[in-house]
Amino acid sequence: MNTALPVTFLSYIFGMLLIGFIAYRATDNFDDYILGGRSLGSLVTALSAGASDMSGWLLMGLPGAIFLSGISKSWIAIGLTIGAYLNWTLVAGRLRVHTEANNNALTLPDYLTSRFEDGSNLLRVISAIVILAFFTIYCASGIVAGARLFESTFGMSYNVALWAGASATVLYTFVGGFLAISWADTIGATLMIFALLLTPVFVVLAAGGVDASMLVIEAKNAANVDMLSDLDVVAILSLLGWGLGYFGQPHILARFMAADSHHTIRHAKRISMTWMVLCLLGTIAVGFFGIAYFENNPTRAGSVLANGERIFIELVLQLFNPWVAGILLSAILAAVMNTLSCQLLVCSSAITEDLYKAFLRKSASESELVWVGRLMVLLVAVVAIALAANPKNRVLGLVSYAWAGFGAAFGPLVLISVTWSRMTRNGALAGMLVGAVTVIVWKQYAWFGLYEIIPGFLFSAITIFVVSLVGRPPSFAMTTRFSRARAELHAA
Repeated sequence: MNTALPVTFLSYIFGMLLIGFIAYRATDNFDDYILGGRSLGSLVTALSAGASDMSGWLLMGLPGAIFLSGISKSWIAIGLTIGAYLNWTLVAGRLRVHTEANNNALTLPDYLTSRFEDGSNLLRVISAIVILAFFTIYCASGIVAGARLFESTFGMSYNVALWAGASATVLYTFVGGFLAISWADTIGATLMIFALLLTPVFVVLAAGGVDASMLVIEAKNAANVDMLSDLDVVAILSLLGWGLGYFGQPHILARFMAADSHHTIRHAKRISMTWMVLCLLGTIAVGFFGIAYFENNPTRAGSVLANGERIFIELVLQLFNPWVAGILLSAILAAVMNTLSCQLLVCSSAITEDLYKAFLRKSASESELVWVGRLMVLLVAVVAIALAANPKNRVLGLVSYAWAGFGAAFGPLVLISVTWSRMTRNGALAGMLVGAVTVIVWKQYAWFGLYEIIPGFLFSAITIFVVSLVGRPPSFAMTTRFSRARAELHAA
């Protein structure tokens, strides 16, 4: 095997571990470990939010879908762009001030408990359970993506690649916590955008240019260049519906909560949206023009035709010098590690802050909580690896289910909680349950072919409004905190 790939991969992994140990020295308490002491500036907030969102599906799942089905799959990217913009605009700054106003909440369940004065802790427990259930599936998708990468580049068996791909991420998350993840995300985001801007250029050149590529793509199947190919209104809504998921993703919301102030959010929004649009355009181009490249080089297309999610990997390996290829493929490693690490940490914080500390050890010291959090990272990782053990798993399929679960259970809940003072605890609890259950049931029966996040989000939002309006109004203290947070948000 050429030494370039092992050297570049190991160099990146070593760099991430080094960041983890540096962050370890800067972690003094549990607040630092799970939220970085609310110290992130605009650049790190922007790029870490983007990198933690755009996991392995950006370089594997989405280009693979476009390669197999044509440009019509790019409706997902359109929906995600709209959803991300609305999330930065409507939720990011508001959530930052509301979490601080509500007992300096460190986690999403902690925020919901304080925001709605839930003395029963039902909101805390159920939201923590929802996070653990869907995030374990989401973590499994990242582990699958990492396994595919190591399997393709090093010729490992899937089972060996599974552990190799996850071990480094688990280690630096275990050691460094939130600061390590955020710093690593910033580096990873830079690497990802570099790979997604450079690779499509070389693919187009290798396929004979844009015009020649378009002719080949259309000649293979005219549907490849049709944005509406085989799509009815329901299918388009389902693809656009991915954008609804942004409002409820705990790993993205954590970045908003960790910003050093809500003023930082304004600058971070511009940086993050620019980064996101460029990355999505790049990944669409990889999948789309990859059709032309492999149509012109059918003898090289075997592994891609067997699994379309390998298209970025195969294009990089075939078109670039091994050393450059190693750097570019490290972008997939970065994407996987970025998302998996923050998902592990959110699961860990849910167990530690919202279950262990809240019910088992209310008097636990900061040091104890940090170490319990680290052990929970290991526990969740082992469960996720077990779920990912089936080599038939597909990254996009796992992501879509977890994305819908969070989007429906937490999306309306978070969005309405930071914009409507009349929302109540019972409304929040009912909305979360209705959203989660709708996704699970709708997924099983696939009614009308509609992506489950849409009915889940809609039914959850309706439930929140109806239950809140028919029940007892929020307390004076609750509405006062809401008003103070809103005033702070609009202050100069």
